[in-house]
This record gives sequence, structure tokens and C-alpha cells, in this order.
Amino acid sequence: MKHTISLLVENKPGVLSRVAGLFSGRGFNIESLSVAETIDPKISRMTILTTGNDKILEQINKQLNKLINVIKVVDFKGDEYVGRELALIKVAVTEETRSEILSIIDVFRGKVVDVSPESYTVEVTGDENKIKAIIDLFSPLGIKEIARTGSAALTRGSKIRTLKGRKTAHSKNN
Repeated sequence: MKHTISLLVENKPGVLSRVAGLFSGRGFNIESLSVAETIDPKISRMTILTTGNDKILEQINKQLNKLINVIKVVDFKGDEYVGRELALIKVAVTEETRSEILSIIDVFRGKVVDVSPESYTVEVTGDENKIKAIIDLFSPLGIKEIARTGSAALTRGSKIRTLKGRKTAHSKNN
């Protein structure tokens, strides 16, 4: 079963390495990983997509909470979050396939971000299923390259998980 985990971490050297090391050291796989600063440049958000049963996920969450520089761990479940990823797909283009490719791009609300005589580079955003679906449609036409960002996730609606009033440093360091 796939799980999306969001971490708020101190934006310091070595934090990503420690998180990745926790996963690899225990034999857990990271399916995708996305990291960037939040509104506060001292804090970054990591969004990790991993697989495992509930027991494995519980173990992952406990281990992540023990890491220095990890401020908060949120395990997203069900419809309580919005998750999206960006894909850049370079697809082969011929006179015969040009209109079909443009139709697929339109249906998926993608956009062409680069054009050459032999290819289009397409930008598309959406959940994992949407990205997989457009890749499946482009595959028979000839995909030359793909770059994917991995998922980014936030809670839905008025649920806000902020650190307002909290110190940046992890409580174990105080």
C-alpha cells in the first residue's frame, strides 16, 4: 500500500541524507521524494511517497520522529490531502502523429513547453494516476525522455498544519 508522508524539517545540510539513510538502512523504499523551502527559509517540507503495510508505516513514522532536525511528521491518508506532481515528457512527433499528440495534451490540460522538428516537450501536472495515464498514451507514439518531480502534498481545506509560535530547532535539541 502506498503512503504519502510530509515532514517539516530544519533547512540544514545533512537533513536529507539522514532521512534517506533511515529508509535505506531499514530496507524501506522511497518511491518519490520532493523537498523545498517553506514560507520560512529555515524550514523545508519533504514529501515522501513510500510503500508498506500499516506496521511498516508506523515504524517509519516513529523513526522519522526520532531524527534530529525533524520538526513534524504527517502521514496523509485518504482524502485529507491534495497531492500533485509535475512531469516533463519529451515525445517524438511526426506529421502523422502531431494532431493526436496535441489532442492528448489538450485532454490532460498539459502544455507544450518546447518544440523541435522531431519532438514536443510537454508539461503536465496532476496526481500519480493522471501522470501514468498520459505516459501510457504517449508510449506507443515514442517517448524520448521523462522527468518527474515526485509528489508534493498539503492538507485539504481549512486544515492547516503550521508551526506558528514554535521554535525552528527540534525540541530534543533544547
